[in-house]
Amino acid sequence: MPADNYDRPPADPFGAFCHENHVAGPAIGDGPLSGLSFAIKDVFDVAGSCTGFGHPTWLATHTAATQTAAAVTRLLSTGAALRGRTISDELCYSLSGENFHYGMPVNPAARERLPGGSSSGSAVAVAAGQVDFAIGTDCGGSVRVPASYCGLFGLRPTHGRVSLEGVSRFAPRFDTVGWFARDAALLKRVGEVLLGSTAPQGFDRVLVATDAFEQCDPQARALLEKAVERLGSPSPLHLSPIGLDRWLDTFRTLQAWEVWQSLGGWINQTRPSFGDGVGQRLAAAEQVGRADAEAARQRADAIALELDEAIGDGLVLLPTTPGAPPLRATASTEIENAYRYRAMQLLCPAGLGGLPQLTIPVGTVDGAPVGLSIMARRGKDMDLMDLAAKAFADLPTAPGT
Repeated sequence: MPADNYDRPPADPFGAFCHENHVAGPAIGDGPLSGLSFAIKDVFDVAGSCTGFGHPTWLATHTAATQTAAAVTRLLSTGAALRGRTISDELCYSLSGENFHYGMPVNPAARERLPGGSSSGSAVAVAAGQVDFAIGTDCGGSVRVPASYCGLFGLRPTHGRVSLEGVSRFAPRFDTVGWFARDAALLKRVGEVLLGSTAPQGFDRVLVATDAFEQCDPQARALLEKAVERLGSPSPLHLSPIGLDRWLDTFRTLQAWEVWQSLGGWINQTRPSFGDGVGQRLAAAEQVGRADAEAARQRADAIALELDEAIGDGLVLLPTTPGAPPLRATASTEIENAYRYRAMQLLCPAGLGGLPQLTIPVGTVDGAPVGLSIMARRGKDMDLMDLAAKAFADLPTAPGT
């Protein structure tokens, strides 16, 4: 796409970009991101344009934003040019990358497999080389999963580190602004802009989440364990004393309650249509009562304290997902239930603890990417990015086409 052409989306062979509410523009300042291009998930406001939240009824029932999201403004003001708005799963309530209304972007790293969601288009645009980096949001895994599936570096930062001003509200307890890049150095460069540059302090020990690795497919586990060897001889850590499945119950209850508080009024008023998986989760969310949500909130607070104590200043290694991305042809019910349940057990600890988690593309299984995650206590975001840039600098980047 020519640098001065912002009137239409870039050439889009992978279906990554929004066309109905396309928005783009040049940088509004100079800085550390000068000369780079980026894309934004369809949840970030841009003044004069309407955010679609991955759903045509949302787009039709909302007016143009009057202000640009704080994170987008920050990127533009430090030299990056906005190339387009990218496809999101419906209302962000999915991990597959499939959108009932707009279709599923094609995973450039493994075209026959899912791209992951809900920040599907952002990950695909970066993996395809259409932009240098992209931003998305991560509540239950919506940056980490597509980064893993598309062979990218992706960060879910410490909860609250990046402003959510001008971002569609989903589940505020867990919502974060994350980003994707094809290499760890650029991921860190973007991080220094969004988080502020701080001197990394390092980690006092390396820990392997044994209960998380138990959720892995055998081939993926072998690949990930080999990648772990780059970081020395880690000590074992059992993340959840009561089981990751129990932690997931807490996460899902509290997330569902917050999702319905954010979106239930609009859903009841407009009665939009949804794809099966998203529709089922929203129907279940409507049934969560205040007492159950409050009990889940208390359990989540306790889990956060447990994680603080267990991790300290250590680095935790865990699989990002149970294995390579599922095939696109896999039945939706299977994707949205059995596989999602396994994946969410790996993804929920960072959300419950408000912790930063960075996924690293460490190799492939049957030609499809697999990601290793590194996680730490709150505020150690730059330490994670610094480690990834040093320990995994030689990894091949996403294939691009």
